[in-house]
Amino acid sequence: MSVRVRIAPSPTGDPHVGTAYIALFNLIFARHFGGTFVLRIEDTDQTRSRPEYEKNIIEALKWCKIEWDEGPDIGGPYGPYRQSDRTEIYQKWAYELLKTGHAYKCFATAQELSEMREAAVAQGHRSGYDRRYRDLSPAEVRQREASGQPFVIRLKVPLTGDCVYDDAIRGRVVFPWADIDDQVLLKSDGFPTYHLANVVDDHLMKITHVIRGDEWMSSTPKHILLYESFGWKHPVFMHMPLLLGKDGKKLSKRKNPTSIFYFRDSGYLPEALVNFLTLMGYSMPADLELYTLEQIIAEFDPKRIGISGAFFDIQKLNWVNQKKIIETIPDRDLWRRIVDWNFNEAFMQKLMPLIHKRIKTFGDFMEQCSFFFVNELPLSPDLLCPKNSPPELICALFQGMIWSLDEQEDWSGIGFEKASHEVAEIFGVHHKKVVMHALFAAIMGKLQGPSLYDSVSLLGKDRTRVRLMNAIEALGGISNKKTDILKKGWQKRDCKIVFQSS
Repeated sequence: MSVRVRIAPSPTGDPHVGTAYIALFNLIFARHFGGTFVLRIEDTDQTRSRPEYEKNIIEALKWCKIEWDEGPDIGGPYGPYRQSDRTEIYQKWAYELLKTGHAYKCFATAQELSEMREAAVAQGHRSGYDRRYRDLSPAEVRQREASGQPFVIRLKVPLTGDCVYDDAIRGRVVFPWADIDDQVLLKSDGFPTYHLANVVDDHLMKITHVIRGDEWMSSTPKHILLYESFGWKHPVFMHMPLLLGKDGKKLSKRKNPTSIFYFRDSGYLPEALVNFLTLMGYSMPADLELYTLEQIIAEFDPKRIGISGAFFDIQKLNWVNQKKIIETIPDRDLWRRIVDWNFNEAFMQKLMPLIHKRIKTFGDFMEQCSFFFVNELPLSPDLLCPKNSPPELICALFQGMIWSLDEQEDWSGIGFEKASHEVAEIFGVHHKKVVMHALFAAIMGKLQGPSLYDSVSLLGKDRTRVRLMNAIEALGGISNKKTDILKKGWQKRDCKIVFQSS
């Protein structure tokens, strides 16, 4: 059997380190066993998928030195490798399941689904679809279709018994079918859900091993059932341990730097990030911690993959990066590498207009601009909080900035300025004396400097986001309960009363 594995990211946001983490282990597995590594773009979410996000995924993975053998950018024998180009294939197989009785047409409206969820919650049951359209007669189905009622196609999940399968990392896994709802396979607009597209593509692309994060374990029974319903043999499943934040929960962009571009733009070496990410899910013989990608490919043994979630420890990454700088970059090349990173001509030409009229001597350059080149700023409550502004309020303002910038999808200086005025209005605070004071401190680590909005444009989305998150942490953070209260106020576009009453 020729090994074939794949990574299948969704182009719905910034390129996540979790994508690189799973891609790495697929690449290592393929290379060690002389197999093929496939990149497939799962863009079935038409409301959130963007071509620019796909471009960023490819750029970020290539920066990590992760190369694939087949994919949307290079082609291959089992294309197309972008799910939006394969819609007719999924429709064909969904209707095949209807013919064989393994799926059915569901006419539930949005209102009905909402009522089902409310009823389930009120009764203390698992929230979900109550299968009311599962056993309609063929005549009633035809009648509803003839009247123009929209429908989705759902999988008929067994009502009793267990799904039992062997995971190549976690061993025997048992899921009661009663805990799994009748999954939508084809939406009313004719587009597939992740589950149908995933299984059909993996089968048609001859994927032999599915290596993915263990957050997908609860979906595996649905996928196994689909394979069995089609009469296909399912691949070997291998669920990798999750990347965890320091709070012990799944790594999320709300509390952690997660964009691959953040690490690139902050001066990390790609080989250091790769080394660090493999440490998260694997232990080399003799507890070796520093090695090349080629070394782990040669030494790889699936039995050494961990089970417990791994903490994404930035201090550990810093240690690995420092060791890689020392061991792989000679003294004579170090300045050239630093110049290539962020002291290059292109960046400096953008920076000079910001400080041209602010410096008295060339010696003022670093005092004015050091915040562009460092990752850790000297933040404190005294610096971040304007007079008579409690830390809790300033934390909330920073969180509001992140929400506003995400909503408008514009982290440029123009978007940042717009967000700052929106936050001032929603929280009922003075724009210049409160919001601008706090933002200058969070972004620059000081209260004076070049144009804030132009500086944000140069820093970029990923580093700006992390600076706002670091400022929140420096002020003590925001509890989940407080975040929920703030979110409700934010959605109503009025956090004045909500903040005061909480």
